[in-house]
Amino acid sequence: MCTARSRKEVIIGDDVIVDAVDWNEGEGILENVVERKSEIAQIANVEKVLVLFSLDQPNVDELLLTRYLVAAESSGIPVSLVVNKSELVDHKTTVLWKSKLRSWGYDPIFCSVKTKRGLKSLMVNLRDQTTVIVGPSGVGKSSLINALGGNNHRDLLLDDSFNSILRKNWLDQASARIRRQEHATPHVSLLPLCGGGYLADTPGFNLPSPSSVTKGSLALCFPEVCSVKLALLNFTF
Repeated sequence: MCTARSRKEVIIGDDVIVDAVDWNEGEGILENVVERKSEIAQIANVEKVLVLFSLDQPNVDELLLTRYLVAAESSGIPVSLVVNKSELVDHKTTVLWKSKLRSWGYDPIFCSVKTKRGLKSLMVNLRDQTTVIVGPSGVGKSSLINALGGNNHRDLLLDDSFNSILRKNWLDQASARIRRQEHATPHVSLLPLCGGGYLADTPGFNLPSPSSVTKGSLALCFPEVCSVKLALLNFTF
């Protein structure tokens, strides 16, 4: 638990400099905030945006998916496209969607929380990075987060050296404070992944508006357009 000496705003994902640490009391002073490499949805130092949709229940809405992808691409942060609930459709439907999404310039990961399909590939894709997950309601964000992080988020928040120093009741008090906040307003959680890295869960988070997108930059939000331009440039040279 830190008292902020710096006047800089601190958000989830920030790297900070802490001084005057009292290990017995589990307290310290936040001296400064390290300059952020990126920021999206009030989360700092995001390295990947995971856009999650489902093949069924609900069905893929191509227009809505496009809006999510454009908004994600406009952030300038690498994007991964994940399609959930693959167990609900036949193989032919999966193949058709894989072909369509690849024509859009993506290499989608098809997964199923229920059957565990694709979860290992997704874990490798997210390893050692801070990722924000976005997508419409009903596509299985919570189930996927639980599958990737396991049920031991509380134990993974602190490594062994910290667990041996900090008092158990301090962690219980912090957990109780978070539970009280859950009833008041949605909060951002940075959850550790079993394979390394963090996944930002943003309850109540709406897709960021791509307000920075202009007529001139819109094409840059479509990977298939960018790949065609690159191919033409290579052909020219």
